[in-house]
Amino acid sequence: MNLNLGGLIEESLVDGPGIRLVIFAQGCKHQCPGCFNEELQAFETNTLMTVEELLTKIDQLPHLSGVTLSGGDPFEQAREFASLAKEIKKRNLSVWAYTGYYYEELEQEPEKRQLLTQIDVLVDGPFEMDKKDITLPYRGSSNQRIIDVQQSLHKGKVILYEL
Repeated sequence: MNLNLGGLIEESLVDGPGIRLVIFAQGCKHQCPGCFNEELQAFETNTLMTVEELLTKIDQLPHLSGVTLSGGDPFEQAREFASLAKEIKKRNLSVWAYTGYYYEELEQEPEKRQLLTQIDVLVDGPFEMDKKDITLPYRGSSNQRIIDVQQSLHKGKVILYEL
């Protein structure tokens, strides 16, 4: 199972708490004006990696606190990223994800929900230039929410993550 990636950052301190591996998905339908990763919006083949190759990379970085799925949008490759996230969770690492979709949309689509169930924290919503705020932790615009996914799934409503 291949994932189409735009790149990796092995040691990020800004894409979630602790030291994180950031995996950037290639491809995004949202096409947000002012996107931080505009070059990752195109649905073209960039770098193909298997789940096993990514897990090998993760295992070579024993100091990680977790893995952040970014993009592009990882939910455009939901089945593949769900498989990866499931294996990451087995390594007792947290999984954060960024998406231009809203949580409520992801819940409604079975394939996207499959990935959602493997995530600890979700930063949802499209980037909106008129709501850009560089003082916000872990997000680019004030419309985006930081969601505790497991609590939200358990309670049946959106529960914001407490920073």
